[in-house]
Amino acid sequence: MFLVFTLVFIALRILPGDPAIAVLGDYARPESIARFREQFGLNDPLWLQFLKFLKDMVTLNFGNSFTKGVPVMDLIKYNLPYTIELTIVAMLIGIAGGIPLGVWAAINRNKAPDVGFRTFSLIGYAIPDFYLGALLLIIFALNLGLFPITGAGSGFAERMHHIVLPATTLALLKIAFIGRLARTSLLEVLGKDFVRTARAKGAREPRVIYRHGLRNALMPLSTGLGLSVLSTLSGSVAVELVFNRPGLGRLLIDAISERDYPVIQAGIIIFASIVVVVNLLMEVVYALIDPRIRVK
Repeated sequence: MFLVFTLVFIALRILPGDPAIAVLGDYARPESIARFREQFGLNDPLWLQFLKFLKDMVTLNFGNSFTKGVPVMDLIKYNLPYTIELTIVAMLIGIAGGIPLGVWAAINRNKAPDVGFRTFSLIGYAIPDFYLGALLLIIFALNLGLFPITGAGSGFAERMHHIVLPATTLALLKIAFIGRLARTSLLEVLGKDFVRTARAKGAREPRVIYRHGLRNALMPLSTGLGLSVLSTLSGSVAVELVFNRPGLGRLLIDAISERDYPVIQAGIIIFASIVVVVNLLMEVVYALIDPRIRVK
């Protein structure tokens, strides 16, 4: 995280563009620009800015937004729940659809269901999330009028109605990834000696598939799920832009275009923190799934 803090700070100072001009405009008076830079400490030496930046990050005091003039933490508190909501719903749909389809394809290896699923997963790998989101938006929102075009709604029912298309956009891509991973992992396990032994002892095929096969395929599958959470989180940035939803990704993109240093720093650090936490949770899940790791 310290490395992330350092790289974020350096990158923002190296990139071209003056935040004072970005906020005040190209025709701002020199006195206004000087007052702005003094107000936000942009005239201080870089080492002093960095020390203050580290102190603010540790205390979760991200300062005020250059453009909106409100505390950055308030912007994070408002936008982050929308991104987490979208990520969770998309992952739940992706897991609920991907694992059964992957198991079904593995059971019917090289048959029509397997070929159909592999074709679907190939398309899912190839199509960009923003393009798929635009297609769903045109078909189901603009042409059919079944779902709202923009926004996130207010009440629970309205929010669920608004989230259907964005979550489906990400979920279809997750189904392709998770299903492909489940199929590969299960096929690898089904070729092991202990599976052949279970079949030789007369175990029923569903027991062989789900108790012996899928259970032992969870280790590589859990790794893929962790990576899928992170890719879904990053994919939410484009989806939030396509569907004009509030969220951390959209907040970050707007801040980058406006050179809003405090918001950019906070947004990237929040994303990096989530990556660290998810990877840590995956290590814990490994120990819960595989007793050999706990013993070791």
